[in-house]
Amino acid sequence: MADILLIEDSATDAHAYGALLRASGHEVLVASTGEEGMSLAKQHSPDLIIMDIVMPGLNGFQATRELRRMESTSGIPIIIMSTKDQETDRIWGLRQGAFDYLVKPVKKRALLSCVNSALAAHERV
Repeated sequence: MADILLIEDSATDAHAYGALLRASGHEVLVASTGEEGMSLAKQHSPDLIIMDIVMPGLNGFQATRELRRMESTSGIPIIIMSTKDQETDRIWGLRQGAFDYLVKPVKKRALLSCVNSALAAHERV
């Protein structure tokens, strides 16, 4: 399937969502900070990134914006997955370059549907 980078500072969420993605046949690499995620994205060039927003240091909005600016990572689709559920947060995330914005807790079907859509859109590019 796909190589997915999950950038999530909550160990519980990283474990749960990582297990779900692995059970669906994906390879999952996990980073617990925005800085670590950016480094892993540059090193491994994953097929997709799932990004939390609220993290210590570099937050998900900032990391998404930086990944979009770097030539080596600019084409990787990013799905933001956060507890921040305001419409302004969603709009801001999409303006930073995210493919989609999901609000936690995300249901299994919704996450996998979004992942499949992002991967399919990326293949067409």
